[in-house]
Amino acid sequence: MERPIIETKGLKKYFKVHKGLLHAVDDVSLSIAPNETLGVVGESGCGKSTLGRVLLGLLPATEGEVLFEGESIFDGRGRKKDAIYNEMQMIFQDPFSSLNPRLSILDLIAEPIKVRKTIKDKEQIKEKVLELMDLVGLSERYVNTYPHELDGGRRQRVGIARALALNPRFIVCDEPVSALDVSIQAQILNLIMDLQEKNGLAYMFITHNLCVVRHISSRIMVMYMGKVVEYTTKQQLFEKQLHPYSQALLSAIPLPELRPDRERIVLTGEVTNPINPKPGCRFAPRCKYATEKCTSQDVPLIEVEKGRHVACTLYM
Repeated sequence: MERPIIETKGLKKYFKVHKGLLHAVDDVSLSIAPNETLGVVGESGCGKSTLGRVLLGLLPATEGEVLFEGESIFDGRGRKKDAIYNEMQMIFQDPFSSLNPRLSILDLIAEPIKVRKTIKDKEQIKEKVLELMDLVGLSERYVNTYPHELDGGRRQRVGIARALALNPRFIVCDEPVSALDVSIQAQILNLIMDLQEKNGLAYMFITHNLCVVRHISSRIMVMYMGKVVEYTTKQQLFEKQLHPYSQALLSAIPLPELRPDRERIVLTGEVTNPINPKPGCRFAPRCKYATEKCTSQDVPLIEVEKGRHVACTLYM
């Protein structure tokens, strides 16, 4: 396997609230190699987006490490730190709210270049912008338009062009197609995959749509309440899910045909409070296999097969 572009070791992010500490991301370790897509899935509030923001330094980590090509992103200073952050970018979920409505498309795409001063000549900046617009499938005629004049698909293409402006090697895609129509989703997904093939990009693709993650990912990480409960290849996860939460998650995927033999797993029980959580598996209150062992101690993520990790007492 190639040397990872991005790694985390025991990464934690806690938010201080009036009742204590909210454990948004709790002890997450991962690695992503060039030309690889790691899909991160889980229900809303499980910590997916927070994880992506901590990886990029948009939020400070409470504990743990984030390594870019073996170097900590938290230890860099000055130009060294800027150089690392140039290599890491983000495509946001909402293409409208992530774009400044007062800037034209030309200025929006040029903004990262001007801020980082990678190109100083105005004509060269414009040439670079037009090159990026062509790369993401935006016609040159939109160069002087504004975000409100574009549809959702074109706005997201602007967001992708902005993310590519500094020639990054790692991009966090935070549900980049969830706000788009289905037909436009397919176009944007194909664009993201084509750009990866051309430039050898590494992606973290955050989504709650399991059909999308199956289409785009190499490996998949399932999160629940800030914890990683299963971490494996796409093929292994969709052939057989080991963790009870993963089983419930995949049983909810809508199918085009009726299958009376298919069991839909309906979760019951209370959701664990993420503020000062007690030791034990956080899925235990909703798990039909839960025993005293599940609640007496934290359940570590262990490798049960080559390249397959799960955090469940059924496999300990």
